[in-house]
Amino acid sequence: MTTAVSTPETAENKQDQNPVENIVSVRGLTKVFRDFWGRPKARAVNDVDFDVRKGEVFGLLGPNGSGKSTTVKMLLGLLYPTKGHLEVFGHSPRHVATKARIGYLPEESYLYKYLDAAETLDFFGSLFQLNKKEREQRTEQLLEMVGLSQVRSRVVGEFSKGMQRRIGLAQALINDPDLVILDEPTSGLDPIGCREVKDLILALAARGKTVILSSHLLADVEDVCDRVVIYYGGRIQAQGTLNELLAKPDTSRITTPLLTKDVMQRVLDILRKEIGEEKIKVDVPTQNLENYFLNVVEQAREKEEMTSGATSGSRVAEYLRGDADMPSAKRQEKVLERLTLSEPVEIDESIPGEEPLAEEEKVLVEKLEQLTRPEPVQTTAAEPAGSGVQTPEQSRGELKAADEKLSSLLGGSNGDKTGNSEPKE
Repeated sequence: MTTAVSTPETAENKQDQNPVENIVSVRGLTKVFRDFWGRPKARAVNDVDFDVRKGEVFGLLGPNGSGKSTTVKMLLGLLYPTKGHLEVFGHSPRHVATKARIGYLPEESYLYKYLDAAETLDFFGSLFQLNKKEREQRTEQLLEMVGLSQVRSRVVGEFSKGMQRRIGLAQALINDPDLVILDEPTSGLDPIGCREVKDLILALAARGKTVILSSHLLADVEDVCDRVVIYYGGRIQAQGTLNELLAKPDTSRITTPLLTKDVMQRVLDILRKEIGEEKIKVDVPTQNLENYFLNVVEQAREKEEMTSGATSGSRVAEYLRGDADMPSAKRQEKVLERLTLSEPVEIDESIPGEEPLAEEEKVLVEKLEQLTRPEPVQTTAAEPAGSGVQTPEQSRGELKAADEKLSSLLGGSNGDKTGNSEPKE
């Protein structure tokens, strides 16, 4: 096996050929909060430098009070930096046109509690001056994506925290943003919702959108982020790709199928001879709890178990997928339907959106149409024999006969206690 090693000159030339576009550039960013008298009270962010590149998922990590939320608010133009340089899409965060390209999900969902789910998305769509037809289309797609189609008419004030996070995520995407900033997006969500949000983040990144994710759930960050920065005390203590930060260069892991006892013994003998017995650890690989939970739920769904809670989303909204721009392999690998969609149902494409009727159902429909067809207009005193048109007296006679037959059939079980099954006046 051969290993190719790039020299610094080769890597530099490659970078020059494919320059990376920075969506966010931060240099020397500092934010000092002051008291009423102007005296420094807290240095929330202290001389921070980082870049966020186009199409990547960038993680902001750190304990409470480390400066993550303050950094996000400065990126949104909600707070002014004390000093330093900050650019978003090459402009100041307070640039109005720049704000229209950003979608934001705050840590707490601040929504109008008297609006229902559909009205909420329509309201936020109107803020971005989307026309009525486009607002309606995106509202339907987003409600289906976040699994709230069935409760679209319920007011948001009645939603649970998890359902509020779902509608909050939908409003953050109503304008099809180029930069999506998510502050604790999986807070309050069940494991299925968490997985759907993570798959959505990956789908957005595959389309070329940029996502900044701030979360305390490190497993979520590890699943989706390309690069991260770790805050503490307002400063960045570490930053880089996850492979760079998490790799352990002084150890190796070998994964094999289940070995027989003899083969395992020979392998252990070789390892003990080379490195010593005290440095060898043998265990069985395990899956994480999230994957196990999702497998259990998927099996229950296959058994058609019923639930009264929020349903799983269907798929990423069509206008967010951008199928024409995404590679087919990534579309197949990173979309929501691989976890949420059940087996497809074969439908007759001759009538889009409708299932074909069985023969018995067709007969019943024809009979129903005959009974509900308006009576012909009488132009003569009597129709000639053999004309094939029923008179009103004949139609009423057939209906009366059918009514008497139905009454006689129901008399044995649904009649009154005296045995009289005739309909009452």
